[in-house]
Amino acid sequence: MSSPSPSRPATKTASPGRPKDLAKRAAILEAAKRLFVQQGLERVSMDQIAAEAGVSKLTVYSHFGDKDRLFAEAIRAHCEQNMPTRLFDPAPGTPLRAQLTAIGEAFFAMVMSPDAIAGHRILCSPQLAGTALARLAWQAGPARTQAAFAELLRHHIAAGALDIADPVRAAGHFFALLKGDLHTQAVLGCQDAACQQAARAHVDSVVDLFLRAYGVPGHGRH
Repeated sequence: MSSPSPSRPATKTASPGRPKDLAKRAAILEAAKRLFVQQGLERVSMDQIAAEAGVSKLTVYSHFGDKDRLFAEAIRAHCEQNMPTRLFDPAPGTPLRAQLTAIGEAFFAMVMSPDAIAGHRILCSPQLAGTALARLAWQAGPARTQAAFAELLRHHIAAGALDIADPVRAAGHFFALLKGDLHTQAVLGCQDAACQQAARAHVDSVVDLFLRAYGVPGHGRH
């Protein structure tokens, strides 16, 4: 009687498809952003988003719960894509003005993009203004950005480069100044070359004003 053949090592099966799940999530977010911008929040259904993303409606719900959360998550993804966390990391060796300018340019480009302008209009519509969804969108986008910037300000306050009593309020000042009248013009329909060409000078002037208000003499001005 022949001896039994040695057993073969068990073939490893793939893990439960996490990369695939992440790819589906990304596809859903991209589909949702396109449809929300094109049609507005109210006109878009979860069925449409699922079809556009090439997934089942159940998959959309399993990832995001409902349309409101999907909209807020699309805002968060837009902010993270255009203003990644690394922008707010302390950068030893980089002048404070240079870092503030980089953040300002990224923020201004983000809020002036056609997708962001469309999203702003959606949130300001009578159907959404003051709703729980509007608050959810604020937390997902602007609040995240301001919190990260306030933390960077705290770092520079501790280093002696800034003199700020309330970093959260100062962060709000910075981003409100960056939007300025150019963002209002864009929301009202101005998308011509003049609006875009003014961007660099606008950001530089905001950074200069911010440092005049909060900068410690001899630190971070160059």
